[in-house]
Amino acid sequence: MSDAELVLRSTRVITPEGTRAASVAVTGGEITAVLPHDAPVPAGARLEDVGDHVVLPGLVDTHVHVNDPGRTEWEGFWTATRAAAAGGITTLVDMPLNSVPPTTTVAHLRTKREVAADKAHIDVGFWGGALPDNVKDLRPLHEAGVFGFKAFLSPSGVDEFPHLDQEQLARSLAEITAFDGLLIVHAEDPHHLAAAPQQGGPKYSHFLASRPRDAEDTAIAGLLAQAKRFNARVHVLHLSSGDALPLIAEARAEGVRVTVETCPHYLTLTAEEVPDGASEFKCCPPIREAANQDLLWRALADGIIDCVVTDHSPSTADLKTDDFATAWGGIAGLQLSLPAMWTAARERGHGLEDIVRWMSAHTARQVGLDGRKGAIAAGHDADFAVLAPDETFTVDPAALQHRNRVTAYAGRTLYGVVKSTWLRGQRVVADGAFTEPKGRLLDRARRVRTP
Repeated sequence: MSDAELVLRSTRVITPEGTRAASVAVTGGEITAVLPHDAPVPAGARLEDVGDHVVLPGLVDTHVHVNDPGRTEWEGFWTATRAAAAGGITTLVDMPLNSVPPTTTVAHLRTKREVAADKAHIDVGFWGGALPDNVKDLRPLHEAGVFGFKAFLSPSGVDEFPHLDQEQLARSLAEITAFDGLLIVHAEDPHHLAAAPQQGGPKYSHFLASRPRDAEDTAIAGLLAQAKRFNARVHVLHLSSGDALPLIAEARAEGVRVTVETCPHYLTLTAEEVPDGASEFKCCPPIREAANQDLLWRALADGIIDCVVTDHSPSTADLKTDDFATAWGGIAGLQLSLPAMWTAARERGHGLEDIVRWMSAHTARQVGLDGRKGAIAAGHDADFAVLAPDETFTVDPAALQHRNRVTAYAGRTLYGVVKSTWLRGQRVVADGAFTEPKGRLLDRARRVRTP
């Protein structure tokens, strides 16, 4: 600690060994030691004592649609990373679609990196995309540093990112498994969706009926079978159907290499409370009933669901019409994911250590960043969120950093106020005031990439 540049001190620091009073020493943007609370501060080091506020490792959100370039009016790296920082997120991984071009070739990845390089307030990595016609591009994208590949098993909602049928899924999986890559999958079966009633209009119950649980369950069963066939690494995106959980547990018991995520909106919002015409609540798969939500929480506690990510997918406000059939489907949640989850978790008897496991440690592990991110431990990046867990606030859309301030959480009172967020030992936001962008671009092989 003698060469420390910064000492961050709190009576409540969440470490892999538990929560304790500690002084965290930082040198060169890296945690060098986690010491007793009263450890002496070396000469020349700056002490930041945050009192009884909780110091968490910065959250790692591995499912974010930044939409930049091409649909930057929907979001963008500048606004998305500011919103993330305001919510205690210090690393995000950008999805390959909704931007134009999508991240489906090395050239397109290069374009994405060039756009993000000077706009990122936090660290940013990238997923690649698996399309019917780009199997030849998967290995080059892997070697260029994407963290894995996203595929849809039903229409994605944008023409430039078509879905895979079962034969195309098999071809992509075979190629990705050849270099032990990771395929992450939006799992809804198109045949079940086509057979479901499609009434349209403002009634949420009609929309919910149009995206039934069995569409998810069937698609997940097919994915698990393919993963078993190829011994592939697969990840189920934004699980909303509690009925799929036994399938996943059984596959794991058989040795299938599958991980699963869900999202704050599935864990904190219920179908019963969605007003008709309120398409700020629309997402695919949909927010389901309270009884289904209970199953998700139980699976999260039991470890069947590994992690919680936002699936931040905003659009311009005009696309959020009162017709659920035609409105854009996506929840804007980057800035509010931590307080929304903490509010619901504390009501169910979970602690902040659980939040850290689900939203930081396990997400970092999913993308291979667990040696640098997701923990307050020596050798890790000095990424922190300082949280006042017992303070509340009422969500005001005007206070959000998202480009389009439409939110399903408007008017809700949430626990957990993020007081400051730190990236590699530098405070990037405190009490709503931001520094200039300090984020770096990450890749799978080198972990940090020079723009």
